[in-house]
Amino acid sequence: MAAMTSVFKIALRNLLRYKRRTALTATLVTLGVIFVLVFTSIAGSFKQMMISQITDSMLGHLQIHRKGYVAAIESLPLNMNMKQAGFEKLEKLLKQEQGIAAYSPRIKFGGMFSNFMETTNIRLNGIDPQKEFATVPLLPDRIISGEKSLKKGDILVPELLARGMNVKVGDTVVIVATNQNGSVNGKQFRISGILESATGPGGRDGYVHFDDAIELLRMEQPEISEVAVRLKKFSALNKVAKSLRQVVAAEKNPMGKPLFELHSWEDLSPFAKVAKMLNLMTVFIKVMLIAIVLVSIMNVMIMAVFERIREIGTIAAIGTPPATIRSLFLVEGLCLGLFGAVLGNLIGIIIIGIVNLSQITFSFGQQTGLILKASIAPADILMVSVIVVIVSVLATLQPAIKASKMEPIDALRHV
Repeated sequence: MAAMTSVFKIALRNLLRYKRRTALTATLVTLGVIFVLVFTSIAGSFKQMMISQITDSMLGHLQIHRKGYVAAIESLPLNMNMKQAGFEKLEKLLKQEQGIAAYSPRIKFGGMFSNFMETTNIRLNGIDPQKEFATVPLLPDRIISGEKSLKKGDILVPELLARGMNVKVGDTVVIVATNQNGSVNGKQFRISGILESATGPGGRDGYVHFDDAIELLRMEQPEISEVAVRLKKFSALNKVAKSLRQVVAAEKNPMGKPLFELHSWEDLSPFAKVAKMLNLMTVFIKVMLIAIVLVSIMNVMIMAVFERIREIGTIAAIGTPPATIRSLFLVEGLCLGLFGAVLGNLIGIIIIGIVNLSQITFSFGQQTGLILKASIAPADILMVSVIVVIVSVLATLQPAIKASKMEPIDALRHV
């Protein structure tokens, strides 16, 4: 213990002897840590906001369909809907899962939208407003004009369709739809709101009341296209999805095949690839940090060995073991890494706080005025710090081994 204390004292003394070089190296390491923390916090904030806009305004965190529905989802196949008995089974399973905050059954179908002058196609979701707004709480925020609710006989129309068909809130329109038996039916609706269009699955769909969808499609009993699920904690997505996937997979049809299939938002949205790309960029930035630390500290230690050859020869000549000489240089690298990590963390956290206090706003798609809320998890700070310290020690390893293997006579002769 006393020997290690002495090693630390000598290592710190050596670092303080070369103040300029020590300060330069520590500054490079500190700047690298600051850059990684700030980038990780801002990129993570943007990614979380992007995911929230998708899951909380359209998709939900998870979706459950009858087996095979998603493969044909573009055609909105009514014959692939869940029957009432199947949905009741699924509902019991969902109520037993502790991690679920809310769920909403939907009836998805295509139809013809008419303003009595022109006709066009429309994709619609039949929803229970109370359950839907609990499952995707940002959906009301997408209603840019009109009532932020949905009553029987009302319809929420996508903005692009409303503009193209020249309709507005309060107008009466007709929806004509064909049920799975080929029977055609029409129903008048009042436009109660205009929906802001969003990018992604369901971003340009309209909404009608659940009971109106059943009436329009002439269903004797509700037949559910999908069930959107909201979790209590988004961070538990993978855990809950795995548990729920096993539970629903156990439900079989009379032929012994799975009755349901579960998908997370990542399986359904193309923005999952953007989120993965942000993760990849974060990894790349961390690799850059490793390179900066590695090159900076290795350069300093190599120069330290070269400049202190006679010193190394002297301490070796008086009987200092090679392991102790090696430890001297490793401790110097460790101290540089620790100092850079601690200082970088402190400054990085301060910068993140300043960013949040600045209330920086930006736009995402058609949404404007979104406030950037940068945050960094303690685990990320710890991981960056550990990486810096480990790389600092590894960068010192080669020069330390070189110093410990010097022959005392050759080192003392060095000019």
